[in-house]
Amino acid sequence: MKLKMMYSFLNTDLQVIEDELEKTIQSERALLQEASMHLLQAGGKRIRPVFVLLAAKFGEYDIHKIKYIAVSLELIHMASLVHDDVIDDAELRRGRQTIKAKWDNRIAMYTGDYIFARSLELMTMVENIEAHKILSNTIVELSKGEIEQIRDKYDYDQNLRIYLRRIKRKTALLIAASCQLGAVSANAPETIHKSLFWFGYYVGMSFQITDDILDFTGTEEQLGKPAGGDLWQGNITLPVLYAMENPHLNEKIRRIHERSSTDEIREVIELIKISGAIERSILLSDRYLDKAFKELDKLPNGIAKRTFNNVAKFIGKRKY
Repeated sequence: MKLKMMYSFLNTDLQVIEDELEKTIQSERALLQEASMHLLQAGGKRIRPVFVLLAAKFGEYDIHKIKYIAVSLELIHMASLVHDDVIDDAELRRGRQTIKAKWDNRIAMYTGDYIFARSLELMTMVENIEAHKILSNTIVELSKGEIEQIRDKYDYDQNLRIYLRRIKRKTALLIAASCQLGAVSANAPETIHKSLFWFGYYVGMSFQITDDILDFTGTEEQLGKPAGGDLWQGNITLPVLYAMENPHLNEKIRRIHERSSTDEIREVIELIKISGAIERSILLSDRYLDKAFKELDKLPNGIAKRTFNNVAKFIGKRKY
């Protein structure tokens, strides 16, 4: 079953989210408007808004209140992608030119800042103080994760703990916040929104590890960007850390730098793929998924719980 079919019962409300996203990034400045729309029209899984809506089903569901949380979180995610593309000097995102490639770094940075500012402006529509505290903490941690990724580029001496902390901050906490804030905004009981936080956290960890695996095993068509891009950009991910336990591979991987040739990168990618590192990475991703399902077991039965279960399985088991 395709991902979107799993939550097709939310289609009407997801269209409300899409309309609100487009409305929120409107700008009197033509260039800012065009650049923001360029990113929005590239699409995306909209996992964060979907998780907000599903989590809200455990409380007093009202799309006209919940939409502000859902749109704000998606805008924060979008802004982080724009900034990431500048840092990584990325040319493609979801099969389309990135904003920095289509315009330049300066336009991309201002566009990312604008989208982020609009997300915070939209959050003023949410009166729940706890929601603002959760979001503020999440943004602080996300920013730390971004800085850590820059700091750790081509650092082949980093360990598993550093990697896990980085993906927690860069990916997992925003997904966890989506689940928690959906429930908080719908006045769900504290026990429910805390279980949803941990469910989202574990799913987010699995999601990012799977992304890092796909960077080696996927095709450019599947990824919407060149395969092996993470390593080429100096982002040391889980398959690389596992592969470096092999002394021969360790030596070859350490030779990779930003001016490495395509042939050098391809050779290392193929060696990593046959090293057993991919299989070990899948096992760790599965362990996080198992923890997510244990949190889900604590929640009341219903369509939201079933859908969370199906979506988690899908995003953790994307094609390797």
